[in-house]
Amino acid sequence: MSPPNSGKTSSTSGKTSTIAGFASATQPVTDSTVITTEPAGLLTGDVLIPLGDAMLPAYRAAPLEGGPHPIMLVVQEIFGVHEHIRDIARRFAKLGYLAIAPELYFRQGDPSGIASIDEVLARIVSKVPDRQVLSDLDATLAWVETHGGNAKRVGITGFCWGGRITWLYAAHQPKVRAAVAWYGKLTGATTPLNPKYPLDVAGALKAPVLGLYGGQDQGIPLESVERMRAELSRNGGRSQIHVYPDAPHAFYADYRPSYRRAAAEDGWARMRTWFTDHGV
Repeated sequence: MSPPNSGKTSSTSGKTSTIAGFASATQPVTDSTVITTEPAGLLTGDVLIPLGDAMLPAYRAAPLEGGPHPIMLVVQEIFGVHEHIRDIARRFAKLGYLAIAPELYFRQGDPSGIASIDEVLARIVSKVPDRQVLSDLDATLAWVETHGGNAKRVGITGFCWGGRITWLYAAHQPKVRAAVAWYGKLTGATTPLNPKYPLDVAGALKAPVLGLYGGQDQGIPLESVERMRAELSRNGGRSQIHVYPDAPHAFYADYRPSYRRAAAEDGWARMRTWFTDHGV
């Protein structure tokens, strides 16, 4: 199933001009695949979330009418809250959610002007503590609960870097009813800033998680996916993993050559069913 109310846009549009920074790190946008969800009927735009001595920038999209709406936390890719992530928030809003994507690197820097993925990793991502990210997501959730969100219907989804965070947040925040993690790294070298990976928290998940992975992902070996699947089965089996055998990493990222339409549309449909079945 395709994302709701989505159309196509060319690389000459205003939408794609906003993603030039991260697109240069991942090859040019392909005109025939970039999806744009129009904001008609939605409340959309940037918001600021108070964090004591700081303000957390975020992008919000929600239906103009009705409410309170079920909440969807949308966790960014490694490249930050760019136009693709904003569009995903609008796709959820078209389905009736209050979707919000906080800029979780905002203390460490802005990745949009960095051309190299290695630079993004070295200059920004390597300096972002998991504890800070989870706390900022807690603050985001608290904010949306008082700005039109239904605190009893909370979901979270994330992509790439955000996929790993999605697993961690499902083990952290008891208000989450369900989560969907897209190709998030499952294990790796731990550091003081990143002390745990999804494999470490498989037995501590507070909500069922659906993991969506590509069988041709060069950064996430299938061996680690199978280890995670086994851990989930050992810990009650509420969470599941689905693998697309021919899909690479970032197969949902329609602005990149890694996009695989069949896997992306099937993943979107599975995600919708997962959230519906778990009351989000």
